[in-house]
Amino acid sequence: MANYYNKDLYQILNVNFEASGEEIKSEYRKLVRIYHPDISKNKADISKFKEIQEAYEILINEEKRKKYDILHGFYREKIKKEYNKKLNQFKESNPVKNENTGTKKSDIPFTSSINNTLDNLFYGKKLSGKNTQKKAPINGKDISIDLSVSFLESVNGTNRKVNIIHTKPCPNCEGRKFINGQQCKMCNGQGELSYGKKINVKIPSGVVTGSKVRIRKEGDMGLYGGKDGDLYLVITVDKNPYYSIDKQNILINLPITPYEAVLGCEISLPLPDGNYNVKIPPLTSSGQKLKLTSLGLENKLKNKRGDVIITVMIKTPENITEAEKELYLKLAQMSKSEVRKEFYDAK
Repeated sequence: MANYYNKDLYQILNVNFEASGEEIKSEYRKLVRIYHPDISKNKADISKFKEIQEAYEILINEEKRKKYDILHGFYREKIKKEYNKKLNQFKESNPVKNENTGTKKSDIPFTSSINNTLDNLFYGKKLSGKNTQKKAPINGKDISIDLSVSFLESVNGTNRKVNIIHTKPCPNCEGRKFINGQQCKMCNGQGELSYGKKINVKIPSGVVTGSKVRIRKEGDMGLYGGKDGDLYLVITVDKNPYYSIDKQNILINLPITPYEAVLGCEISLPLPDGNYNVKIPPLTSSGQKLKLTSLGLENKLKNKRGDVIITVMIKTPENITEAEKELYLKLAQMSKSEVRKEFYDAK
């Protein structure tokens, strides 16, 4: 039932919250004839049918329906209507009027009794003679969620959809876990209820591992006028073997093949402002550095941008074809280069 705390199950089944079990069954059968997977192959209808089925399973069960009604305020409305019905019956059977004002003597105390009973049941007010005393406000708890982002997401910022698990005191036992010495049936003695919620959040640019992003009023709900808690996203930036940051400079270890090093090439690099085509000059050595000026991170206080510094790494392919191997053999036979001459001379 946790997935339906924020949904109107009566609306899903096209019935009023006062509908009888028979009315619920009748509407459910009508919807089944429209959305059942054996009748409709539309993906949206299949999803709708699942929603209808789960709503029906809750509302057709008397205990589950009562729990749902309490959580959504429907139960309060039902009690109101029942009291109003009794009030009207009482008025009809007691038409005595005050000689001076013409008002019915019993109207005010009976109505006051109704309001006091409802307030005590749903709002936690304690009756004290003619006056009621409100409970002290309780602020909702903050929630923390760990969130991983990629290197470029940390640099550019991103949007994410996150799942939050909220808790709130059980409305049946008001967090006391027991009622009249017996374990509360609604929360199973836990004193609180949990429900899930999905929200879209914005991760700002420039976050690092350990950064906390605050989303106001998305924590647990406050009670009796208390403030809602906040949601904190604790950021972890995924380790990247090729990208790192040094102040405003972005450092990149760029792998290239041996033939790209010899012949030169053009490679597309993902950078904060989008992809950038960098030219690798012919006869590039492993470890050689290239600098892209003012394409790094921006320092808004100094109105200055860092650079992108590329370190070229010549990487030998792990798998080559027989044809490629033959070409390398021919190259070895043809080559006149003495790449280790300085090495031997240095001994």
